[in-house]
Amino acid sequence: MGRLLGWGLGIVAVLATAVFVGMRVPAVQDAVARHAIDRLLLQRPEHLFDDAALRVLLCGTSSPMPHPTRARPCVAVFAGGRFYVVDVGTGSWNRLAGWRVDGARIGAVLLTHFHSDHIGELGEYDLQTWTAGRPGPLRVFGPPGVSRVVAGFEEAYALDTGYRIAHHGAELMDPAKGRMEARSVPAAGVVLEENGLTVTAFAVEHDPVKPAYGYRFDYRGRSVVVSGDTAKSERVVEAARGADVLLHEAQANRIVAQIGEAAARGGLPRIAKIMGDIPDYHTSPVEAAEVANAAGVELLVMYHLTPPPPNPLVEASSRAGSPTCAATAGWSPTTGCWWSCPGTATPWRWAASRRRGSGPRGRAAPGRRGARAPGPPTPAGRAARGPAPPGRPGCGRARRS
Repeated sequence: MGRLLGWGLGIVAVLATAVFVGMRVPAVQDAVARHAIDRLLLQRPEHLFDDAALRVLLCGTSSPMPHPTRARPCVAVFAGGRFYVVDVGTGSWNRLAGWRVDGARIGAVLLTHFHSDHIGELGEYDLQTWTAGRPGPLRVFGPPGVSRVVAGFEEAYALDTGYRIAHHGAELMDPAKGRMEARSVPAAGVVLEENGLTVTAFAVEHDPVKPAYGYRFDYRGRSVVVSGDTAKSERVVEAARGADVLLHEAQANRIVAQIGEAAARGGLPRIAKIMGDIPDYHTSPVEAAEVANAAGVELLVMYHLTPPPPNPLVEASSRAGSPTCAATAGWSPTTGCWWSCPGTATPWRWAASRRRGSGPRGRAAPGRRGARAPGPPTPAGRAARGPAPPGRPGCGRARRS
């Protein structure tokens, strides 16, 4: 036994030495680099663009408060071979680019309102999708005032745009395609219809920000609703009525109050004042669950987390008073993972996993409508991983940031 162990350790040592030496040989380094580049550059998540499904990718789940890894608000919805981005928070393009989503296939940007954490990366989306080969100007939908926002970002990037054209040539970097088109949405209603997708804007309650919108996406019998920033609102209930998935903002007001109290004790009156102001135009996790139940949605996903929880302990504290489900049923407070397929009961879901992986898997909207958002999962819900019924899109894992 000892001899076998010695031989095993010797073989491991020889292999480790070979790898150590080999990695210092230029030819080996080049081979490893080529393999890594091929994997990163050429392997794209084409399954996200399967036009048989309506898919959602969370490219930003944080809020204005700092967090070391989470991007600020961004929801990408995939339908009809394109993707549509609701809000473009700072860091969100980096997420999409890291997951190798093809920027040339962007359909439009839809802004819910003009707080900085929702618009901060608009210029980067324009630049990067243009560079990727976007076939025309980037459409940017939003409340009245969107033209000012678009014009400001275009002016901020004007010099950079000129440099790109001069360096790479107008044939590659067509100036006519490298611009944005502002599309003002003056009132609630249908804002976009194409390739079987219908996008509808609805007003939410985010005073003094007026108007502020949420968006509903309907595609091939599936539906996803994004609340944007809002206090608890019957308007969201009506807009989300019967939807498959509701993505709703969530603010842990108890923790916000504790931050305000600590700021007051520490002689930070400005922070204390802001913490006292923000609860009246956001929604708590409990209120978000109530909205989902009232609307009869299949699945609730919470995002725009304030404060963005830095660890599982704070996540649990943030959810205090909310309906929860057992980890044995497929839900983990650390990863935020709950997977279910059509025909199963689906509990509410805390978005924004910190889990890392090689790329997005995108989640298809659940199949059966009418399940209550919060509530204990059933044995069927725990077991369901099989294929969707004929003619219905299948299930996938959600990726969050």
